[in-house]
Amino acid sequence: MIRETFLWVEKYRPKKITDCILPESIKNTFIEFVGQKEIPNLLLSGGSGVGKTTVARALCEELHADYILINGSEESGIDVLRNKIKQFASTVSLQGGSKVVILDEADYLNPQSTQPALRGFIEEFHRNCRFIFTCNFKNRIIEPLHSRCSVIEFKINGNKAILASQFMNKVEYILKEEKIGFEEPVVAELIMKHFPDWRRVLNELQRYSVSGTIDSGILVNIAEVSLKELMDHLKGKDFKNVRKWVVDNIDNDPVKIFRRIYEKLYDFMEPGSIPAAVLVLGKYQYYSAFVADPEVNLLACLTEIMTQCQFK
Repeated sequence: MIRETFLWVEKYRPKKITDCILPESIKNTFIEFVGQKEIPNLLLSGGSGVGKTTVARALCEELHADYILINGSEESGIDVLRNKIKQFASTVSLQGGSKVVILDEADYLNPQSTQPALRGFIEEFHRNCRFIFTCNFKNRIIEPLHSRCSVIEFKINGNKAILASQFMNKVEYILKEEKIGFEEPVVAELIMKHFPDWRRVLNELQRYSVSGTIDSGILVNIAEVSLKELMDHLKGKDFKNVRKWVVDNIDNDPVKIFRRIYEKLYDFMEPGSIPAAVLVLGKYQYYSAFVADPEVNLLACLTEIMTQCQFK
């Protein structure tokens, strides 16, 4: 509880669907669920930080449903999931309402074993429990789960300006509540840099609020911290977090990312590995002009560096 109160993303997490920052068509879909007082099995798909888990929790709280939140990237073992879900789903709600299992990052679960087991859970507990799955990539969820859920994609499309403005208003409210001084252009630039990852924006702002002011100095610091995080993941051969870093940063110009990594090689890498890293960077920077998927290209580059180079 102390940690949740400390984190802005938890402290200011919306409790009602109407308070969530979403495209109008998506928000109306969830408002209808509230009006019907019914939660169907759902598969919520969209990028990191767009509000999938927030919406799932707000829906449960508005309808006074008991729910359990399980992170699929952290608790992917089939036995752990079975025990947690069975223990929760097999009991009657204390409030007399629905029971809901929110399974976050379900696309991290094994499609050969764990995901088919979830299909069985949906059928076994259908009288007493509903399931809400969230994922970044819906094509990594098996078809039998798709067919048993209402699939809702958190697509922004032409709503960028409206949503960014709404989030700007919310961020200004939070900064004033926390008594943090700020420069509006800096906050706006940070929002647009990470749009539509609201969670990351709040985390970044909280991190740099310790000085008491959000000003232009943080923009340089954010870039440096982000690169250090990447190098730490590469050094630890932490592929999962390298991939997450790529997803979080792919909205930046890939050529600039390659350049930033190149400029920092001497700071993070053993001298003997630098020539190999330069060759890898050069190769994938060349590929970036032709590839259909920049995310895969950048991740392939970083994976090659991670496996071939030594870090300080």
